[in-house]
Amino acid sequence: MKKSYKIAVLPGDGIGVEIIPQGVRALKAAAAKFGIEIETEEGLIGGAAYDATGSPFPEETAKLCAAADGVFLGAVGGPKWDHVEPSSNRPEGGLFAVRKLLGAYANLRPVFVFDTLAENAALKTERVAGGFDIIFVRELTSGIYFGKPKERREVNGEIVAVDTCAYSVSEIKRVAHKAFKQAMMRKKLLHSVDKANAMETSRLWRETVAEVAKEYPEVTLINMYSDNCAMQLLRDPKQFDVILTDNLFGDILSDEASMLSGSLGLLPSASLSDTHGGLYEPIHGSAPDIAGKGIANPLATILCAGLILRNVCNCPKGDELVFGVVKSILDDGYRTIDIAKEGDTKILNCKEAGDLVVERINAATV
Repeated sequence: MKKSYKIAVLPGDGIGVEIIPQGVRALKAAAAKFGIEIETEEGLIGGAAYDATGSPFPEETAKLCAAADGVFLGAVGGPKWDHVEPSSNRPEGGLFAVRKLLGAYANLRPVFVFDTLAENAALKTERVAGGFDIIFVRELTSGIYFGKPKERREVNGEIVAVDTCAYSVSEIKRVAHKAFKQAMMRKKLLHSVDKANAMETSRLWRETVAEVAKEYPEVTLINMYSDNCAMQLLRDPKQFDVILTDNLFGDILSDEASMLSGSLGLLPSASLSDTHGGLYEPIHGSAPDIAGKGIANPLATILCAGLILRNVCNCPKGDELVFGVVKSILDDGYRTIDIAKEGDTKILNCKEAGDLVVERINAATV
């Protein structure tokens, strides 16, 4: 097994520069437990990169990411850059560019609730008590966000905006295989979400997923319309295990589901490629309203460190260690401000949370 890995670190904007150092510390500490060395090098992305270079994804960062085994990203964006033109120079342009560079077409977004935080969830406690564990597999590099034409045009004297949704069989197949492989490692249950009653791309999606399903006879495939899936996530989230979606539905539904966990600050994500170790980032964004205050929750970023160990370093036990340490901290009553309730006394700031995670990783027996 390879014992040394190079990780490109892109803190980005807002709280990214606060949470990423805690994630990197946890990554290196957990890796060391298994004899793995992590080498990191920082680069610019997003608004910080635009301010410094005029581009949200400068060539130097592209070279760094391409040469790395994996990419660890904080967050991009903020109101400071909302009016930058052309829009491709806004911070989010850097995010799209790095995904394209890495060929990161499959976005894995786990959604779970820690028992000690069930009362923080957006649903009534009885609907989430006992926990649930869902993973979204979202197609990330095609669909309506990338289809052409994407433009405004004048038709009969008025402005019309056009976004094109397009999918090929090969694009659907490759992300479907990722989802079925996830299902094989879990409960062998997969919900494929589409809008086949209204959209031609969804009809092709459903047909193609059905063909791929023949290669995984042990997996139960359930087709579900996107609007019904949105309702079912609120009615009974425990019925789901792996959810396969296209780019648009995955964007919406995974954000909806994230509120079931009690805090955006607890959920990591991985964007996987067939040719690169992939991109790892918390799902919560740059949070410009609290940036610079030192109070951001770094736990989602720290859980991303676990995903890097699992997917880049081929060390699932490292992921299990990181997850277990985060769970132990929450079980012991420690909270960051976003998940604290009245009466909580063990309140940690961003660095203190990182310190406690590293301390417990170092003390763990593996």
